Amino acid sequence: MTKKEKSFSQDEEKVEQGEVEAKVEQPEEIESVKKALAEEKSEKYLANWQRAQADFVNYKRRSEQERAEVVNYANSTLILNMLPVLDDLERALGSVPDELAESPWVDGIRHIYRKLQAVLEAQGISVIEAEGKDFDPNFHEAVMSVEGEEGKVIEETQKGYKLRNRVIRPTKVKVGKGSESPNDDG
Repeated sequence: MTKKEKSFSQDEEKVEQGEVEAKVEQPEEIESVKKALAEEKSEKYLANWQRAQADFVNYKRRSEQERAEVVNYANSTLILNMLPVLDDLERALGSVPDELAESPWVDGIRHIYRKLQAVLEAQGISVIEAEGKDFDPNFHEAVMSVEGEEGKVIEETQKGYKLRNRVIRPTKVKVGKGSESPNDDG
């Protein structure tokens, strides 16, 4: 064997050893990469699971709120349809002649009126107070402007009602527009 051949064969051995060393290092690197990928995947899966769990908790809370709202306001249509009956009873009792005011029949009608009021109050109905208050379009419906303190409710024309905290019928009111001042243009 010549020197050149010996050198080539030694280099070849070194290369082969280098390859062997590289092959030995590669499985360690592959294992560490696999571990890193596995950790990254598990973190990703954990984050997705936590997000899904939070979404489910929010969904559950929203559906419970909606169910409670349906229960609380399910009778609102029925109650809204009963309010004109209450209005009619108030008008009838307000127009009873003095000679019949003490009659047992009128007392019976008053008792029915109070009973209907109590039933509605038990369901969460309350009267919206309006007269003398500032006009609020969330609670009042202006039907007329009249002379009086500007922006104040001067008179109720129809009572308004709330079911718990929700307005089911706004109070119809006359609102003050201020007092008319005489015109100096002559």
